[in-house]
Amino acid sequence: MSPKDLLLALLVIVVWGLNFVVIRVGLEGMPPMLMGALRFMLAAFPAILLVRRPQVPLRWLLAYGMTISVGQFAFLFYAMHVGMPAGLASLVLQSQAFFTLFFAALFLGERLRGSNLFGLLVAACGLALIGLQSGQAMTLAGFVLTIAAASMWALGNVVTRKLGKVNLLGLVVWGSLIPPLPFLALSLWLEGPALIGASLRGIGLQSLAVLAYLAFGATLLGYGLWSRLLSRYPASQVAPFSLLVPVVGISSSALLLGERLGSLQVVGAILVMAGLLLNVWGGRLLDSWHQRTVRAL
Repeated sequence: MSPKDLLLALLVIVVWGLNFVVIRVGLEGMPPMLMGALRFMLAAFPAILLVRRPQVPLRWLLAYGMTISVGQFAFLFYAMHVGMPAGLASLVLQSQAFFTLFFAALFLGERLRGSNLFGLLVAACGLALIGLQSGQAMTLAGFVLTIAAASMWALGNVVTRKLGKVNLLGLVVWGSLIPPLPFLALSLWLEGPALIGASLRGIGLQSLAVLAYLAFGATLLGYGLWSRLLSRYPASQVAPFSLLVPVVGISSSALLLGERLGSLQVVGAILVMAGLLLNVWGGRLLDSWHQRTVRAL
């Protein structure tokens, strides 16, 4: 990877890692479902006038929007609203990698390798330790909702795999047309017209900056650069960079929000990261070890 593209990859990771701190700040001035609706309105308009619609059937565009956009962020925003710390959210959300393996095996017939299963087991132990310490800087409801967000992200990943080669930025932009109405419906149901009206009338510069970051930074800039990298390099070379997102998320949350992990959560975080590393590189290490063993014999 060229130095320029390496810097772009690191920029995406920083933008996505800081995203969780920005969400936490945004929830101070807006209810979660309203924030979701406004975020995707800004991400869709005027970008759909500049980005070509991906050549995918409407039903799959709806499936993508309802899973990776509505499902993931409705659960994530509400999880952080009810007490999920930003740093832990950035980590627990990465369990989507293992949900993706499960759903891909279930719906697409993809085969699970032993290294995938071992990585899943290690990460599951880490998640269990994190969940056991709920009540100390984290609510159980927030933890469970973040797991639900990860599962919806994974379903969206399976939809993307089903579509095959598709322009990722176009999919994200046009998929952003789907969430506003469901988010508004959820906002009316969970938050009510009075809170919606008060939030819109009292929206300030901080809330506007949060929405701009979520829509233009985390969504358009992040996925735009990510799709550029995926078009230039193999996915196996680009995807591991996403492992750095929770590192940025946890460190920025500690630095900017003063969040601290409990002792069990620290151990759990290490196990989750170890499981993710095993999932990405475990198969290659086993293949390399097997080849060296065969040559030695």
